[in-house]
Amino acid sequence: MAVLIVLASLWYSQFISGKIQEREKEKVELWSEAVKERTALINLTGNLFENLKSEERIKADLWAKAYTEMSLADFETDVSYLFEVTLSNTTIPVLLADENGKVLSTKNLPKDCSDSLCLANTKNRMANRNKPIIVAISSDVKQYLYYEDSKIFTELKTTLDRLITTFFSETVVNSAAVPVILTDSTKTKVLNSGSIDSLTVNTPELLQQRIKSMSSENTPIEISVIGKGKKYIFYEDSYILKLLKYFPVIQLTLIGLFLFIAYMIFNTFRKAEQNQVWVGMAKETAHQLGTPLSSLMAWMMLLEEENIDKTVIVEMTKDITRLNTVTDRFSKIGSTPELIKVDLNDIVGSSVDYLKTRLSKKVEFTYDGLSDPAMVKLSKPLFSWVLENLFKNAVDAMDGEGKLHISLNDGVRGWYVDFTDTGKGVSKGHFKTIFEPGFTTKKRGWGLGLSLTKRIVEEYHQGKISVLQSEPGAGTTFRIVMPKA
Repeated sequence: MAVLIVLASLWYSQFISGKIQEREKEKVELWSEAVKERTALINLTGNLFENLKSEERIKADLWAKAYTEMSLADFETDVSYLFEVTLSNTTIPVLLADENGKVLSTKNLPKDCSDSLCLANTKNRMANRNKPIIVAISSDVKQYLYYEDSKIFTELKTTLDRLITTFFSETVVNSAAVPVILTDSTKTKVLNSGSIDSLTVNTPELLQQRIKSMSSENTPIEISVIGKGKKYIFYEDSYILKLLKYFPVIQLTLIGLFLFIAYMIFNTFRKAEQNQVWVGMAKETAHQLGTPLSSLMAWMMLLEEENIDKTVIVEMTKDITRLNTVTDRFSKIGSTPELIKVDLNDIVGSSVDYLKTRLSKKVEFTYDGLSDPAMVKLSKPLFSWVLENLFKNAVDAMDGEGKLHISLNDGVRGWYVDFTDTGKGVSKGHFKTIFEPGFTTKKRGWGLGLSLTKRIVEEYHQGKISVLQSEPGAGTTFRIVMPKA
C-alpha cells in the first residue's frame, strides 16, 4: 500500500509538472513568434522610410537642377515650369550663398534662424550632410546651393531609430521569463543579456559556451532590421522550467531519504528491543544457573569428606569454576564491564591450555605468542567467552578434526589475534552476515555465538573483529584487533 501511495504521488507530480512545462513552452513559442512578427513590422516601416528618403533626395536634386536652369536661361526662354518646380519645394530646407559664403536667400528654414550666426551654422551643417550644388550665374559668377533633409523626414528617422532600440530592449526584457542573449551578426558581441548574469558571458570562451548551450535547446531567432544589419536572439528554458524537469527526481530523493530515515529509526528500535531480549535472557540464565551451582559446590564438599580420588575432585572443581565463570559472564551482559589492564599473552595462552583438553582430541592446537607483554584493558570473563566461542566455532567448522593456529602480533591499529582453522570456510558474500544473529551453517544451534562475540569485542572493548580471509574448503581466519593499553 505504501509503495502504491508513493507511485501515485510521483505520477501526479510528474503529471502536474508536465502540464506546467507545456504552458511554459507555449509562452516561449508565442514570445518567439511575436518577436518575428514585430521584426517584420519594423522592416515594413523601415522600407517606407527608405522610400520617403529616396523621394526627398529626388526632390532636392530636382529643385537644385531647376534653380540652375533658371539662372542660365536667357530672356526668351520659357522658365515658367522651372518656377513651379522651385515653388513646389515646401519641406526641404535650402540655403543659397555666394562664393564668399554670404547667404543670399533661404527657404523652409525655421523662422527664428535669421541672424548671421544661425545662418552660418546651418550652412556648415548642410555642407557636412550633403555636397552643395554649384549654380553658375555666369562664366565668372558662381553660387552654391545647400540643402538638408526635411523636418518630417528627420523626425521619422528619429522615431524609427527609437522604435528599433525599444524593440531590442523589449525583446530581451519581455521575454516570458526566458533567459535571452542578443548578439550582433558575428555572434561574438553581446548587445543585451537581459536577466543573465553578465559575469557568465564576460569572456569570449564563456559567451561561446553559453551560446552553444542555448542553441542546443532552441534554434536562435535571426532578425534583420533595415539599417541595423543582422542580429541573433539566443534563448533557453526558463529557470522555473528547468526546476520542473528535476522536480520528480527531487521528490523521489526526498521520499527515499524519508524512507531511509524511517528504516534507520525502525532498525534502531529493533536493535534496542533485541538488546533488551539479550540482556533479559542473559540475566535470567545467570539466575537459573546460580541455584544448581550452589548445590554442586555443597556436593563437592561432601565428596571430599568421603575420600574420593583427588584427581576426580580437581577436575570437577575446574568444571564448577568454569560454570561460575559462565554465570559471571551472563550476569555482566547489559551492564558496563570493569576493564582491567592485563597481558593479552596470558589470557589467550590460558584459554588455549584449558580448551584444548576439553575439545576434540583430533584437533591440533598451536599458539604463537609474543615474548614481550601485550597490555590491554579488558574484562577477563567476557573476553575468555570470546575466545571460547571462536575455538568452538573453528572446531565445528572442521567437524572435530584438523588444525587450529592462534597467533598474537603487534599491529598498526593494536594487538592482532588471528584464529586460523582448516575447516569448511565461507564465501566472501558471508563475511559480514556471519556476525548477524541467527546466521549459522550448522544443522543445530541458534547462530548467536559470533553475534555475541562481535558485541563483546566491539561494544564492550572498543575493538574490532572480522573475517580476515576465507575460502570454501580451505579454511578461515578470524582476526581480533584490540586497542593497546
